[in-house]
Amino acid sequence: MFDRSGLGAWADLPFFGDQLRAIESQIKSEVLPPPHLTFAALTRTQPDAVRAVILGQDPYHTPGKADGLAFSIPESFGGKLDSLGNIFKEIQTDTGMTRTRTSLEDWADQGVLLLNTALTVPPGQPKAHAKLGWTNLVTQVFKRLNSRPRAFVLWGNPAQGYARHLDHDH
Repeated sequence: MFDRSGLGAWADLPFFGDQLRAIESQIKSEVLPPPHLTFAALTRTQPDAVRAVILGQDPYHTPGKADGLAFSIPESFGGKLDSLGNIFKEIQTDTGMTRTRTSLEDWADQGVLLLNTALTVPPGQPKAHAKLGWTNLVTQVFKRLNSRPRAFVLWGNPAQGYARHLDHDH
């Protein structure tokens, strides 16, 4: 179901064996982002390139809005910015800079891993896949990234629960 072809150095995580198959067997309907974009964050930002991690909750649940990078919205989407709008306000307040580009691919290309605690969601049903087993993947990603200091932004309560998987040097 999910495209794993571009995982590169992430592909050896134990999650991509039986754990992913178990999640795939539980999904009975359409998911967002579409299956070919589900692992976009990992595909776009390989472990050695990760300088910072921004961990969110789950993908946007509006069709056409989720692109596989946490908080990112395709440029072609014309609706509400939701969490991304709040991030833009913080950037403006903290730095005085205004960002209007809604795709965060440039951040991912600069080493910002834009991951969610759940990588899929059914359309119109926020948090519906929070207990499918994606936590295993996020935990394994965090353990992989403990090899050297990096910056972590854990946005919201579900994300903040992952702090226990980090060394205190981050």
